[in-house]
Amino acid sequence: MDSESNESGVCGCCGPLRPRYKRLVDNIFPEDPKDGLSKSDMEKLTFYAVSAPEKLDRIGAYLAERLSRDVVRHRYGNVVIAMEALDQLLMACHSQSIKPFVESFLHMVAKLLESREPDLQVLGTNSFVKFANIEEDTPSYHRRYDFFVSQFSAMCHSTHEDLDTRTRIRVAGIKGLQGVVRKTVNDELQAIIWEPQHMDKLIPSMLFNMQDGDDMDRAGVGHPSTPCVSGQDCDENPSTLAESCFRELLGRAAYGNMNNAVKPVLVHLDNHNLWEPNEFAVSCFRIIMYSIQAQHSHHVIQQVLGHLDTHSKNTPRVRAGIVQVLLETVAIAAKGSVGTIQECRAGDALESEPATPPNLWLGPTVLEVFNTLLKHLRMSVDLELGESSRRNSACSASSAGRAKESDERIVQNAIIQTIGFFGGNLPDYQRAEVMMFIMGKVPVYGTPCHTLDTVKIGHQGTKRIQTMLLSSLIMVTSGFKSKSMSAALPSPFLDPLFSISLMEDSELRQLVLEILHNIIDRHDNRAKLRGIRIIPNVAALKIKREKISKQDVAFMKKHGQQLYRHIYLGCKEDDNVHKNFELLFTTLAVLTIELANEDVVVELVRLAVALQDMALSTEENLSMWLRCGLLALVAAYLNFLSQMIANTTFCQHVSKVIELRNMDAPYLLPEHVFRDKCSLPDSLDKDDAALFFQSADMADSLAGPGYNADRLNVPYVPQVTVLYTVGKILNRCKQTSRDEERLTRRKSFVDTISLQVDILANSLPDKSLLAEEITFETLKKAIDTSVLEDQERERRRQVMEKFQKAPFEEIAAHCESKANMLHERLAHIFELTIRPPPSPSGVVSVSSGHAQHQSVPIYEMKFPDLCVY
Repeated sequence: MDSESNESGVCGCCGPLRPRYKRLVDNIFPEDPKDGLSKSDMEKLTFYAVSAPEKLDRIGAYLAERLSRDVVRHRYGNVVIAMEALDQLLMACHSQSIKPFVESFLHMVAKLLESREPDLQVLGTNSFVKFANIEEDTPSYHRRYDFFVSQFSAMCHSTHEDLDTRTRIRVAGIKGLQGVVRKTVNDELQAIIWEPQHMDKLIPSMLFNMQDGDDMDRAGVGHPSTPCVSGQDCDENPSTLAESCFRELLGRAAYGNMNNAVKPVLVHLDNHNLWEPNEFAVSCFRIIMYSIQAQHSHHVIQQVLGHLDTHSKNTPRVRAGIVQVLLETVAIAAKGSVGTIQECRAGDALESEPATPPNLWLGPTVLEVFNTLLKHLRMSVDLELGESSRRNSACSASSAGRAKESDERIVQNAIIQTIGFFGGNLPDYQRAEVMMFIMGKVPVYGTPCHTLDTVKIGHQGTKRIQTMLLSSLIMVTSGFKSKSMSAALPSPFLDPLFSISLMEDSELRQLVLEILHNIIDRHDNRAKLRGIRIIPNVAALKIKREKISKQDVAFMKKHGQQLYRHIYLGCKEDDNVHKNFELLFTTLAVLTIELANEDVVVELVRLAVALQDMALSTEENLSMWLRCGLLALVAAYLNFLSQMIANTTFCQHVSKVIELRNMDAPYLLPEHVFRDKCSLPDSLDKDDAALFFQSADMADSLAGPGYNADRLNVPYVPQVTVLYTVGKILNRCKQTSRDEERLTRRKSFVDTISLQVDILANSLPDKSLLAEEITFETLKKAIDTSVLEDQERERRRQVMEKFQKAPFEEIAAHCESKANMLHERLAHIFELTIRPPPSPSGVVSVSSGHAQHQSVPIYEMKFPDLCVY
């Protein structure tokens, strides 16, 4: 009828002439609000709205008008009836005309939320939640929820005096935010909800209630299936409800929205000082990592890394808290648990499948993570050393300085654990790259290291960084299973690693050996070989091994001598302790299990004999404990090797020597020499052959097919590299510079001439050969050059045959002996020539700061022969 369009005119004053929708709306309100909504009249209104959907906007506007009037007049009973009617109309109508009605509905909800009455706020929130659960057929182009985000966030931070009322308001605010999330995240037109201005309100509101809950210490807070505790309804617990909403929000986050979702979490933890202690921070990021999609994990890790860069100058405990959070996120991402939990809960039978690392770490992301961690590790070491130096320069050591230094150790340990968790769960090919990357950061003498300036940090700082980086390598290589040793230990990785093994620091050498164990031991036999000892029955250990591959045979041919050399040189270091010998024994045993064929077995036996000879040599300046330790190491290893190759004769010889040592020389066995109190002899009687392993007997036992036993008759001589030689020369020069006696000795220049004459005399043939009788045959041989050519040809053939068939160690030893003799002669000559001849006026010496002249008598001076007549 036409009067419906003229509702504000005269007809508006008369009841019978009022529009029908107004009469239907008025009828749902009883005279006494306590009677509640009239169901029969509500059914009529609903039928009218469904039959005439074009009237929905007017119905909504009229209801909004009545609700606003009732709110102002504090008629809260009618307000409840109006909201109930609106809810029923929303649930019943799904037509295109519902859009204008929704605007009126949202306007009424906003009116209730603006009220200061908690009951009205809760009422409006409940209506909004019901509206949020309705799926609309078409998207809304103009609807915005900025007001609701702000209002619900304010309700989440309610500070009402009454605890129950405060809890109700906070629960309502969280439910409202959850409704906003459900209504907007799946609507492409409402992507504005992910913008920072909204996330900065949503996320802190949830975290505030999660933090404020009394049940944050419950077990398994980060697991997706955490139940409610204390018998409390989850819908009435702000902490649990906020956590559920937080999970839902993160689970709906798309690729481009992850940064906006994670950054407010970091800011909230900063503002509330929640990095120290960091239990809440860890629980938050556990929730994040278990809620997001698998392909988004690296976004979270990068955000935490960037936050760590931001706090690089903060206190150690704050940095340690951030690193521990990073460790937790990396550990969860590396397990491959992200995403699979939600699939399992959806009904997919994935629980029986092993969790495999997701292929998330592609391209430069991996190296970026490790580069950032290593950078902060270096910074922590610098800060620790700086604090230590300042504390040492002060008159008295402060407890605060020591505490800060220990806090830096916490940071360093957390970084190392993070590197280990991250690298330990990468694919093998990426882990090999990470190993190379970390090794490139280790400062090694003689190799370029552009990332670490070892000059500024000094020797102590260099050692500290080496220790930290090698510890990181141990974590990364743990569980590393490479099919080929050449791929696991390439030359660019092996050379600097062995260079560190030659350093005069027992701790660094131990770390190097542990890294080698992680890489070489592919069947996890180290636990069975723990501790250096005489193993009575190796078969009982149930050693796991496979036939050595062709690739590993080629690796040992190329790098075997390098391995033997560094084991040999590492055994003779003066600062070796019990742990060094244990690791050396394990190294030899693991090499035997994983990489030993017949040729390698012979080389290992030669190495063991060389170690025994070194312990018995009087030329080596070794302590008695070190000599006994070497002999004990040789006994333990040969006992293990003899049983591994199952050679009866070899086993009998080794067992016989060990039995004699048990009776006559127990200090030559590992069970005795490595005890705390073990009596050692003053000297070793190397003439008592029964106490030592004989290479001839072992060669006889290995004379069967497969073994080249003749190699055991060739003494093992380590190949000394240029780096090792230079290092030893530098150490020797340092010792020589401290020797003051060498600066006081004087020699005559005539010694130089005598030395040259001696060299020439040694090179001349014997005079008896020159006194040979000159005959016709002698002259004939001198004229006949063919004989000389034959002799020269034979000599060349012998030289070529020697270099082709002789062992490499023999050739190297021969060349090295000649080179050493030449160098010693030249050094002696230079030492004599650079000194000025003595002067009758004397030499000047400095004693106690005063110059003193020491005159030399003429009759004691030595002049060259040409000057004496």
